[in-house]
Amino acid sequence: MPLALLALAVGAFGIGTTEFVMMGLLPNVADDLHISIPAAGHLVSAYALGVVIGAPVLAAVTARMPRRRVLIGLMVLFVVGNAVSAVAPDYHSLMVARFVSGLPHGAFFGVGAVVATSLVAPERKARSVSLMFLGLTVANIVGVPVATAMGQQLGWRATFLAVSAIGLAAIAALAALVPADHGHGATVGVRSELKALGSVPVWLALGTTVAGFGALFSAYSYITPMLTDAAGFAEGSVTLLLALFGVGATIGNLAGGRLADHSLRGTLFGGLTSLVAVLALFPLLMRAEWSAALAVLLLGMAAFTTGSPLQLMVMEKASAAPSLASSANQAAFNLANAGGAWIGGLALAAGLSVTSPALTGAVLAVLGLAVAALAYAVDLRRGTTGSAPGRLVATHVPSEAEPARR
Repeated sequence: MPLALLALAVGAFGIGTTEFVMMGLLPNVADDLHISIPAAGHLVSAYALGVVIGAPVLAAVTARMPRRRVLIGLMVLFVVGNAVSAVAPDYHSLMVARFVSGLPHGAFFGVGAVVATSLVAPERKARSVSLMFLGLTVANIVGVPVATAMGQQLGWRATFLAVSAIGLAAIAALAALVPADHGHGATVGVRSELKALGSVPVWLALGTTVAGFGALFSAYSYITPMLTDAAGFAEGSVTLLLALFGVGATIGNLAGGRLADHSLRGTLFGGLTSLVAVLALFPLLMRAEWSAALAVLLLGMAAFTTGSPLQLMVMEKASAAPSLASSANQAAFNLANAGGAWIGGLALAAGLSVTSPALTGAVLAVLGLAVAALAYAVDLRRGTTGSAPGRLVATHVPSEAEPARR
């Protein structure tokens, strides 16, 4: 695998760290800015809103620019957003800075996935995407716990300065390792790209992302009360257990990328089925500490097995606008984050058990399977599935090394 994937992974590590670290720093931020915990929680929403808006807009605006330049520019915006967060004088300015920090998130992963797949042979595309996502999953093992501890000891502003430094390292790595001739994006106009994004198969793939990862976040958003109230863990153990989730996510991500290069649909269906099973068993597994720890590990594995297949499927279904489609998939991921947490919260608000968000997540995972099955049926009708069982035939994505068609 080319070293350029390492540069993409470094950027993904920084993005993953800043996305999730705020959840661990909410009490510190609230105390320092003299606001309530719920008000501080809106900073998480501001970041997610930036992702949802920035992903398609920045991908469309930069579609004709050299992709290495786009990636570096997105990381510059990332550094600026986090540096401003570190010096924000009040709540409202921090809210704006977090929104700005979220803007490059989806576009970076979207454009990065296109660059990653263009650097490798066709049979290694899913694996290349999983290696870029490796930075995101490792951030949950190392970046978030370390950044949270730093914020608790040195103040939350130090955390965002450190994240800015990671962004600068990513800029240097991108400039040094991503080939300059892996350059130019699509030559089609924005209207043509939006038309490519509007096909039924693309929207079914995006719908699978929303339902599948909504299932994850329905449970994961409330994993702390499940571990403390149901499984009996002390609050001090939760950070270690969340790192265990990151280990599972890393294993699932790498396995999903390797398996998807052999059977894209088979890996997707297998991952979603595993997610249904894990979430359905959550109430039972949360009855003892050892089985609860196993449940956290399995949750990360099952959910992130589907990450690379979904990213690649969206790109292949919108081959005329892979950067825009790939970025839209990241927006869908963040909609899943917000929607899954909301649906899981409804179960708790209804007075159901502390593990009920996992069961609502299982229902969402079943919905994801249904949407994926519908997408497969549409492909069968259109004759776009391959002869091998479960293998999706990729619509040709032009390599950046190929001359652009005029």
